[in-house]
Amino acid sequence: MSQRHVPVMLQRCLDMLAPALTQPGAVVVDCTLGLGGHSEALLTQFPEARLIALDRDKEALRLSGERLAPFGERATLVHAVYDELPEVLERLGTPRVQGVLFDLGVSSMQLDEADRGFAYAQDAPLDMRMDQSTGMSAAEVLNTYPAGELVRILRAYGEEKQAKRIVSAIVREREKEPFSNSARLVELIRDSLPQAAKRTGGNPSKRTFQALRIEVNGELASVERAIPAAVDAIAVGGRVAVLSYQSLEDRIVKQVFAAGAANTAPPGLPVVPERYQPRLKLLTRGAELPTEEEVAENRRAAPARLRGVQRIREDV
Repeated sequence: MSQRHVPVMLQRCLDMLAPALTQPGAVVVDCTLGLGGHSEALLTQFPEARLIALDRDKEALRLSGERLAPFGERATLVHAVYDELPEVLERLGTPRVQGVLFDLGVSSMQLDEADRGFAYAQDAPLDMRMDQSTGMSAAEVLNTYPAGELVRILRAYGEEKQAKRIVSAIVREREKEPFSNSARLVELIRDSLPQAAKRTGGNPSKRTFQALRIEVNGELASVERAIPAAVDAIAVGGRVAVLSYQSLEDRIVKQVFAAGAANTAPPGLPVVPERYQPRLKLLTRGAELPTEEEVAENRRAAPARLRGVQRIREDV
């Protein structure tokens, strides 16, 4: 398992969180445990730290639990979506932590397991649920949503310019036979697009599959709740590091971090009271990108964007 899983921008994430995790008793939260690559490195590099790790995928929790078993009670694994962070910390009696890491998007395991339906390169059931025990599948979304709602999803979550054309074909085809597998959807998208649209942006199915995955898992809404919750959870001196893989997620992270790092005083004050001072310090100039070496080693790192902040004062 560890051989097939290469954590994205691993050393940079460790370096970013390091100043907050060196003291005894430090607690770090991995909000997106996946196969446990980042978590294993955190526990190894910071032997005094304790880990709380969240994942909505029960199979990921099982596999990473085996991987992290040698660390014993230093690792606490929780079945939860990352926007449930406040409830998890309250339940564990840990209101403040020193570090939080997010590795957003689809985990390597979910992409590699064909029957999950995340990858458009191989035929599989159209599921796409990160937690297969709850919620609607991608097939149910395709077969039941009104045409206008499907167009909105493809435009908003996939930034698909040909959304109307694709959805018209979906509605026409689902009346003949409901969608169940990915290959049929991939073929329909390819047949629906004009030649010019097929020549740019990689696989023409990429944007539609991204949009469906975000809708099925409520990803953007979860990110909008989770990033502010993580900022609220860190103690002064604590740090948050976020890896995102598409512009919609990265924009949310950027806005939350920028707001926390801004002076909120009304204009014209000769002295800025503490309550208006920034509570965060940005740790990156814009978003940091993976190196060419990292992308060569792990092609899934290519779209990664890393941002980080440090808490510099309590709320007043």
